[in-house]
Amino acid sequence: MCEELQNGLTPLLIVTPNGRDESGANRDCFLLNPAAKSALHMNMFRFLGVLLGIAIRTGSPLSLNLAEPVWKQLAGMNLTIADLSEVDKDFIPGLMYIRDNEATTEEFEGMTLPFTVPNASGQDIQLSSKYSHITLENRAEYVRLAINYRLHEFDEQVSAVREGMARVVPVPLLSLFTGYELETMVCGSPDIPLHLLKSVATYKGVEPTSPLIHWFWEVMESFSNTERSLFLRFVWGRTRLPRTIADFRGRDFVVQVRTCQAASQLINQSLVPDI
Repeated sequence: MCEELQNGLTPLLIVTPNGRDESGANRDCFLLNPAAKSALHMNMFRFLGVLLGIAIRTGSPLSLNLAEPVWKQLAGMNLTIADLSEVDKDFIPGLMYIRDNEATTEEFEGMTLPFTVPNASGQDIQLSSKYSHITLENRAEYVRLAINYRLHEFDEQVSAVREGMARVVPVPLLSLFTGYELETMVCGSPDIPLHLLKSVATYKGVEPTSPLIHWFWEVMESFSNTERSLFLRFVWGRTRLPRTIADFRGRDFVVQVRTCQAASQLINQSLVPDI
């Protein structure tokens, strides 16, 4: 489900502007799609909220790579200009260029800049029916309206997601947490501590003290966090670990060798030097 939410098969999530432009931070993160506003889309966002609530309730992490501003809004926090820069690094500098431009009236009007602002998905949004183009006289108003629009462009979608979450968890209490803490509750820790994985590991067909197991954990320790995440996805179907041992709820990490004889053969083969 998480993969389909993030690979374009559903209209709910879009890659950040930084991701589209391949520059800045949060290139691999997603935002709620501000263009998804139909009744069907709102129901889909509510169902997404239900999934987030279930992840919190059950401790089963979801592999969702949402940008930090999304988590902040879901936790009931207001966005700031700094949040906009985190996902769209060129937006604020562009506005400041318009606000502080020292061109003459004729030079400025010669630029014929429309009174629109690109939303997070790249669509131009008309900010006022009163103005068609930016001028020296209305540019301060343009900057104010543009920032206000971008700070609130996800409000409808966030509200729908929180409605869905409210069916499973007490949403008002989410204001006690930061966006990062909420992300950890839903998605688990982005770090993969081996001591936690070892504590829930069980072994079949091999002793936990055998050289094979020792080598396995040695290799895991040499992995980067990204490599550990890819390994978990391949063997266990998840990219993050639950928050605590209690959240595993009997879902042990099983290391299995078909037979002790197979393990013995593997060890013996590995000890034979190459000739």
